[in-house]
Amino acid sequence: MSHTPHELAAEFPEHAAKISDLKQADPHFARLAEEYHAVNRAVHRAETNVAPMEELAEVDLRKKRAALKDDLYRLLTQ
Repeated sequence: MSHTPHELAAEFPEHAAKISDLKQADPHFARLAEEYHAVNRAVHRAETNVAPMEELAEVDLRKKRAALKDDLYRLLTQ
């Protein structure tokens, strides 16, 4: 369990400028990035016990975050 937020720019520092550009230019990327941010925030709040949740629900959120991160990475590296 990590207590460090997994922000996109921190996860992909080599793509920080492209993340910013795609958020402005690509509505699909922007939607995925916003969804990632919301799920990531929920995971972080659960991990730090700010908003505790059942363990299985937290695991499901982590899986969703990983899937979104994979999708975003694919778009970044196309």
